[in-house]
Amino acid sequence: MTPQRVTLITLGVSDLARSKAFYGALGWVPAEEQEGVAFYQMQGMALGLFGKAALAEDQGRGGAELGTGAMTLAQNFATEAEVDDAFDAAVAAGAKALKRPEKVFWGGYSGYYADPDGHVWEVAMNPFWPLGEDGSLALPGAG
Repeated sequence: MTPQRVTLITLGVSDLARSKAFYGALGWVPAEEQEGVAFYQMQGMALGLFGKAALAEDQGRGGAELGTGAMTLAQNFATEAEVDDAFDAAVAAGAKALKRPEKVFWGGYSGYYADPDGHVWEVAMNPFWPLGEDGSLALPGAG
């Protein structure tokens, strides 16, 4: 077993239809749907959208208020123009602009937006982390 892996990220959402419409406007297509949840296939993993109340119940914390914003999901791109395009597409789809993409202190280019439920996404170009042709990321020191 490989201990350093993530196979599924699940985001708690307050309105599944609204969230599916938002991600759909970005070109995302669910690979599997069940009542109250949608799953999107990504490279080697999946992203799930799950109603907040049902997610809390599934976690054994029925009635808990689930928060957002204490972590960041990220998409890396090969160019600054691709970062700008991704940011603009998200805002046009209903995201809240948090920080327009700009050159940043660590030598790259990045910006942030929040999806309709407040989940924070970073869009970035990191010149120190080249991407594969399929957009996948392999850290240079990972061997």
